[in-house]
Amino acid sequence: MTAIPRAIPSHLESGHRFDAGRHWAASLDLGFSVREGVTRLSRARHQGPLRVQRPFYPEGRDAEGRSGACHVYLLHPPGGLVSGDALAISARVEAGAQALLTTPAANKLYRADSHGVAWRQDTHLEVADGGLLEWLPQETIAFDGSRGEQATTIELTGNARCLGWEVLALGRPASRLPYVSGRIDQRFRLTRDGRPLWLERQPLDPTHPRFLGRWGQGGASVQATLWAVGLADGREAIEALREALPASPRWAVTLRHGVLLLRYLGNERNEAWALCEAAWTVLRPRLVGREAQAPRIWRT
Repeated sequence: MTAIPRAIPSHLESGHRFDAGRHWAASLDLGFSVREGVTRLSRARHQGPLRVQRPFYPEGRDAEGRSGACHVYLLHPPGGLVSGDALAISARVEAGAQALLTTPAANKLYRADSHGVAWRQDTHLEVADGGLLEWLPQETIAFDGSRGEQATTIELTGNARCLGWEVLALGRPASRLPYVSGRIDQRFRLTRDGRPLWLERQPLDPTHPRFLGRWGQGGASVQATLWAVGLADGREAIEALREALPASPRWAVTLRHGVLLLRYLGNERNEAWALCEAAWTVLRPRLVGREAQAPRIWRT
């Protein structure tokens, strides 16, 4: 008797192949809404190795009885992306809700396999009128030979507010493993009521003249971008940052179309992280109305 081959589900077939069709997908979809004056995690759907810990409320209530932001830790047990991985993270903050999202550890972008198959990570954040979102992941470390695409989309409605950052370290200089091969394409898109406020694309290719040129990356191995949207007085916030942060040619801050952007370009991952955290402590009271209270996971 001739055996009849069983059909292999497409997602398993693509996951176990080793050519350019390799594909391992994981997704996480979160929703935050206000119930009885407290921001609740009202939706948490996942597929594959993406999870969240239970919500935390370390900020308590203010003098008027209003709850602070709902703190949520995003968990990716593999700890990084390899060839064929496709991560999709989405979060929506409803009217009046306040959420702070972070991660328990650095994200790692591993070297591509022998076929050069890329990975992909998409982050889609939505904030409704009157909502507030803080997107504060720990840093990303790109190993030499890593190939992939990162896309971050932020959609604001009405007077929604948002503050976030991305810290990227290229290679591992301390281990004498600099980023000398591979390619990472980054895309950022921020809109309010459908109107673009900040659009950016950045290809990171160590073999391109831009990577080493003083007019481009300048050979820097660490970069960071912090954004804040919804500040009552952006100019005053910039002056406060310039007064509070250590003067250095490695960072600068601008304000365009209501978006405050702070940039770091250097070679010290700890310096970039410390700069972003210090800027957050300056900006948060102006944006949120509360002092910054660092998630405990950052200190573990």
